[in-house]
Amino acid sequence: MNLNLTLFAQAVTFSAFIWFTVKFIWPFMLRAIETRQKTIADGLAAAEQGRRSLELSTRQADEEIKRARDRAAEILAQAEKRAAQMIDEAKSAAKEEGGREKAAAKAEIEQEVTRAREQLRDRVASLAVAGAEKILRREVDAKAHGELLESIKRQL
Repeated sequence: MNLNLTLFAQAVTFSAFIWFTVKFIWPFMLRAIETRQKTIADGLAAAEQGRRSLELSTRQADEEIKRARDRAAEILAQAEKRAAQMIDEAKSAAKEEGGREKAAAKAEIEQEVTRAREQLRDRVASLAVAGAEKILRREVDAKAHGELLESIKRQL
């Protein structure tokens, strides 16, 4: 019977241990487990949110890089267009300057030709008077015959 009483005492002690554990230790352990579960869940949620934020930031960065590249390409195209325009303007200005210089040279040539003609007329008129003087063997008065000389010059 000793065995029965020992078995009964052990059963009562075990039951008291279970009751004490359920009453005082179990709620503390459940709170600790729930706190740990909540911390883990919050950490997982934060990690997921961080992953989504990283994906969003990566997409935004890619879009910004694409926009920057597009803008750079646009700026390069504008620069090339402006360079071509400046070259065309320079060509036009050079053609205009060449035209002005050509016109000035033509005007100068015409003036030289006119001066040469006038000198030639004067020289021919002098030669004609000298020739006429020799032919007539008398002296022709240039002052007296000025109108005649001018009409000869105009005919030449």
